Amino acid sequence: MLSEEIKNAFGNATDLIVRPFIIDNREITLVMSEVMGSSSYVNDFILKKLLDLKFTKEDIIDELLNNIPTNNGKILTTLEEITDYICMGFALILYDNKAIAIEARSTLDRGIGEVSNESTIMGSKDAFNENFNTNVGLIRRRLRTNELYVDGLFVGKSSKTKIGILYMHNIATLKNVNDIKERLKNINVDGIIDSGYLKTYLDTKTNLLFPTITSTERPDLASQALLEGKIVIVTDNSPNVLITPTFFVDYLHTPDDYYGKAINTSFVRIVRFIAFLTAIFIPALYIALTTHNQDILPLPIFLNFASQRESVPFSALIEALFMSISFEILRESDIRKPAALGSSVSILGGLILGDAAVNAGIISPIMIIVISISAISGLAFSSMEMIGALRWWRFIMMILAMFYGLFGIFVGFIILLASLVTTSSLHVPYLAPFSPFIKNEIKDTLIKGESKKIRKRNPLLTKNIIREVKK
Repeated sequence: MLSEEIKNAFGNATDLIVRPFIIDNREITLVMSEVMGSSSYVNDFILKKLLDLKFTKEDIIDELLNNIPTNNGKILTTLEEITDYICMGFALILYDNKAIAIEARSTLDRGIGEVSNESTIMGSKDAFNENFNTNVGLIRRRLRTNELYVDGLFVGKSSKTKIGILYMHNIATLKNVNDIKERLKNINVDGIIDSGYLKTYLDTKTNLLFPTITSTERPDLASQALLEGKIVIVTDNSPNVLITPTFFVDYLHTPDDYYGKAINTSFVRIVRFIAFLTAIFIPALYIALTTHNQDILPLPIFLNFASQRESVPFSALIEALFMSISFEILRESDIRKPAALGSSVSILGGLILGDAAVNAGIISPIMIIVISISAISGLAFSSMEMIGALRWWRFIMMILAMFYGLFGIFVGFIILLASLVTTSSLHVPYLAPFSPFIKNEIKDTLIKGESKKIRKRNPLLTKNIIREVKK
């Protein structure tokens, strides 16, 4: 019997409900997962309707399908289909080796909450959650057009995670869309648990450090990306969606940028760019000036630095590496600690890395200032991948500065620039619109122009280009 095959397929799992009924002298079996399905929905809307049915034909499958109140009932004939639908939370009505799948999924996700990791002063506060339909709905609520296409597929041999590829059909380049679909279809793993797992398969092979795919929990940011010709990837059971392709300048922007005056936004973006340079080069510059290029410093500043490092037994590089790694340990501990510990870890780390290290003669005061400025500058970015890239380039620059001084920093800068220029995101240059230079797109990069003159569709991503608004 089909019901016995289903039991064997699930290994007689304790959460599998197999309940036979006799209705109008016909044996009908209800099968569902107790943890995935909603018992109240099945009792109120399916069983009550079944008990009142009177059949007029020998083959009652069509009568069952037409009389049960559901908007997406489906007749299943294979065991593989049946097990898949049970795992998705559907209730199944079995009769004569056939099954009718009725959506009766239980609500296992949290409601729509506020943004936690990408908070802004202005703008919407709702955030994505773990429900696929909710996440797509939050985007459709903002883009009420039939041009928003949603293509779906399932990834993972065991997890069979539902993936949605969202794009504006009248804006996005179909070549990019097909490329994303092909990469997702080629994923051959047991399970995809979260959207972050997909980054490894979607990221470009030429990029090692800088992020080329943005992860966001903000529906407004995802909706704006769709209007720019980008592709949004929604993963079931994940509160974050992926946006591809992304450019370097995207990490200098925030949603708040489009609520303020252009002159204020431009100033903040310049500050973020300065923070980018500071996070990478400040420790290396200090090491170079105190180790190889002391003649560049004015004499009073050089004597001040020398007096502070007089009692320190380590080289500037070892000192900087010790402080940088200590800060990373402190930051990681602060992230992972239970909320009940409060600020004890931060206070303890601050005392050890600050006053105690200086008094013990292990670290010079100026080195604490330099590393602190560099680390805080890196935290100006919300993307963890960008913070990680800044961390690695900071270490690379410090090593080059220790051995070659300012010349090493210059060589490191050329390597950094070459890395950015050669990186691509979905076959699109990472430094666009600077390289290649796109005149009209410059108006919303480091300097923000007037909103009415900004064209929000990158010609590298779109097949239809909005012309610049004339005065």
